[in-house]
Order: sequence, then structure tokens, then C-alpha cells
Amino acid sequence: MDYEAKMAEEGFWLQPQEAQETMKQVKAYKDIVEGHQQLTTDYEELQTMVAFIEEGEESFEKELIRGLEDLEKRVEEAKITTLLTGEYDKNNAIISIHAGTGGLDAQDWAKMLMRMYTRWAEQRGYRVKLLDLLQDPEAGIKSVTMMIEGLNAYGFLKSEKGVHRLVRISPFDSSGKRHTSFASVDVMPEIDDSVEIDIKPSDLKIDTYRASGAGGQHVNKTDSAVRITHLPTGVVVQCQNERSQHTNKDVAMAMLRAKLVELKEQENKEKIEDLQGEYSQIAWGSQVRSYVFNPYNLVKDHRTGAEMGNIQAVIDGDIDTFVIEYLKDAR
Repeated sequence: MDYEAKMAEEGFWLQPQEAQETMKQVKAYKDIVEGHQQLTTDYEELQTMVAFIEEGEESFEKELIRGLEDLEKRVEEAKITTLLTGEYDKNNAIISIHAGTGGLDAQDWAKMLMRMYTRWAEQRGYRVKLLDLLQDPEAGIKSVTMMIEGLNAYGFLKSEKGVHRLVRISPFDSSGKRHTSFASVDVMPEIDDSVEIDIKPSDLKIDTYRASGAGGQHVNKTDSAVRITHLPTGVVVQCQNERSQHTNKDVAMAMLRAKLVELKEQENKEKIEDLQGEYSQIAWGSQVRSYVFNPYNLVKDHRTGAEMGNIQAVIDGDIDTFVIEYLKDAR
């Protein structure tokens, strides 16, 4: 037995894939520890400001108030992360948005949701990567799939899975009537290669087509976009935003693996082969949240009862209230 094999057998040597996963875990734990250390440091600085104010330095009052508000928010967020106990909660998230009933209004609503989640991710320092986008020449988007990359992205965004309802005066209706539109949001964790999933090639239908999104002249001249259908379940995934068909296929397969793992978890199945039936992205009866612009302003989550009157703030990415209440309720 050679040296590396013996080291591996004795548990002192990690294979490249295992080493990569271990490094990810180490970084995740390091980020948590550093986050708590920063909270402690900021708390001590605020105590110092209190001491100065008590000695008559009133100029620190406004800074103290801002600091307390910021610290309170971050402490609450640190508490919430303790609720993220799911196996894949720490993973990146793949989020898909599909316009539903409502015509141009629904497509515009889907685009608004895309912007909302993009803004939320950017405010958290997460990276947003566009995987697939189907725009409409008149207005809005028909569908979009994005990767949200960052620690606990899936744990937070799993609260958004379901149908989102919009009520407003339609900008596409010259009579100024109020319209109701729907868009579905599907969220799944990114699954790395360390999770073993047996997908039979015979169970896959792979189609290629000409990409229609951004990407330069190349995407308009070749059938680089890829659509994969998992025949036993009816799950469909697609990717067109990469420049090569090979890369699009790899990304689509990663999305399929993530969706099948999620379905397996939901159905409490041991094997992918146990999953049967036609799976749509989301059942239209699973409405989770309403966004009302008229006759009043209110965003309400129908699962937790959480409400916000500042609807523009929500549309600009302030969804933490709903995320937190969902996690508390699911505990």
C-alpha cells in the first residue's frame, strides 16, 4: 500500500473533493465566528459612547441611536441563523420565477419579483448569476432562473417558494382598472457533487434550441440552449445563458439534480426512482403572499400573517420580515 492510500485509510488524508467540501465548512464556521466577534466589538464601542454621553458629550447621541438600531438588526439576524438547521440551508439557492395568469401584467410582475430578489441578494452581499431568461417583446419576462450565491442563501429564500399575487391599477390598461396578476416562485438548493444522485440517462429527454437572451451574436447563431426533461417525474429545467451548449447542459444537469433532491426530501423518498408523477414548478393553489397597491398599500404573507404597509420597500428588496417570520413559524 502506498503512502497516500495508507494516509487516506487512516483518515489523515482527504481526497480532493472531500478537501474542497471541508474547506467550505471551515470557511462557513469561520464566517460565523468572525460575525459574532464583530457583534461583540460593536457592542463594546456602543458602551463607550454611552459613557461619553453620560459625561456630557451629547454629540454622540445620533451615532449611538444609529448604532443601536444596526446592532439590534444584526443580533436578530444572528438569532435567525440558528433556525437554519436543514441539511441544505447553508447552500446557494437556485430561484425560478414564472409569469402566471394576468397577461402583460403577470409578465411585468415576474420582472418586478426578479428585481426584488436581486436587490435583496445585493443588500446581503450575495452574488447573483443569471442562468436562464425568457423575455417578452412587449413587456416583462415570461420566466427567469437565477443562482443566488452566498452562505445560507437557500435557508433564507426557501420561504419564498409559492405563488405571489399582485393587485394594482394596471399600467397596461388605458381604462385605469384594477388587475390581479400571479407569478410562481420556485426555490431549490444548489447541490454539489458530494451528494450522490443516480439519474439514469434513459430517463432524460435532452433538447437543444437557439438561445434568445443576452450573450452576443454567438447565442443567435447556434443551438446552444439546453432543455432537460426528467421523464419519470416531468421535471423540466433549462439553461441558455452560458455561451456553449456543453456548459449550458452542465448547468441544467446541476439544476435537475437539485430539483430531484428537493423533491426526494419533500416526499421522504429514499431513492430518486421512487418519485413518480407530473411535477409542475408550483401548484397554483399554493398562494403564499399578496402585494396590494390599490385600494390600499399592504404586503401580507398568508402563511404567517406577517404584514408590511411600506410596499415599495418590499419591492426594493426588504423581505426580511417575511423570511424571519416564516423561519420562526416553521421551527
